[in-house]
Amino acid sequence: MTDNYGRTIDYLRLSVTDLCNYRCRYCMPEEGVCKQSHNAILRVEECEEIARAAVACGVKKIRLTGGEPLVRQGILEICRRLRAIDGLEELCLTTNGSLLRELAKPLRDAGVDRLNISVDTLRPDRFTQITRRGVLADVLAGIRAAEEAGFQNLKLDTVLIGGFNDDEIGDFLALTVEHPWEVRLIELMPMGPCAEWEEGCFLPGTVVLERYPALKAVDTQGVTRRYRLPGAQGTVGLISPVSHNFCGDCRRIRVTADGKLKGCLHAREEISLRGLHGAALEEAIRRGILQKPRQHRLKEDGSETHRTMNQIGG
Repeated sequence: MTDNYGRTIDYLRLSVTDLCNYRCRYCMPEEGVCKQSHNAILRVEECEEIARAAVACGVKKIRLTGGEPLVRQGILEICRRLRAIDGLEELCLTTNGSLLRELAKPLRDAGVDRLNISVDTLRPDRFTQITRRGVLADVLAGIRAAEEAGFQNLKLDTVLIGGFNDDEIGDFLALTVEHPWEVRLIELMPMGPCAEWEEGCFLPGTVVLERYPALKAVDTQGVTRRYRLPGAQGTVGLISPVSHNFCGDCRRIRVTADGKLKGCLHAREEISLRGLHGAALEEAIRRGILQKPRQHRLKEDGSETHRTMNQIGG
């Protein structure tokens, strides 16, 4: 389906939980989030019904997100049900990787095509500092398990934070020399807990190119500008929502874990999908696509949404 600005919307990010076993400083408060009642979160059947309606509206790709989707009870059943939807071309999942050691093979068997794994530092002490409770070794073991399970073209997502991990850019780039992965460096967005952080924390993606001029552009995939080091097996992706507005290329919509459709990560407007079925559900999704804004206003006003990232679906 095409929105009012000529963009083909064929990508749904479906959040299955707002809970997480980490408390990343830019994403969640230290005490976590107030746990909602069981009935407040989409049931397995609702996830499937919304996904089917979205595919009927033209969605070809679905990414399961959270919070941390692997803490969601029934996550494998959700994956199996979505993978069985006719017309769905790609089922992906974004995870912090901490539970992949046990779940990588079951996820692959359930039909997940591709994984994105979030890792913001390669130093164990910093990892515990940024996540407030995570252990880097668990994530590294999860990455190995994902490869052993048959996942290919792994993507590692790293939020670039000035004064925290920008001295590790070279270490992340080195991973692409040794592995056929895509390391994606993502600009920190001024929303949620980090909205009031000092200006130096927010680095533009161009810093990577300035420091490592050996990077050569290869192509663009979606909102990711991709580069490669000479002789590298993998690629480097730059995602720059603040400094390089890519809204004109955005083809996604989002559904939160409590069933609200958002046309933009930062928009305040939401459409409730719960309780809708059949044609009414499809009509609501189409309406949400048509209400998708032309662009966010991060540079002018900051994020408009009242939700934190874990409550939207990162």
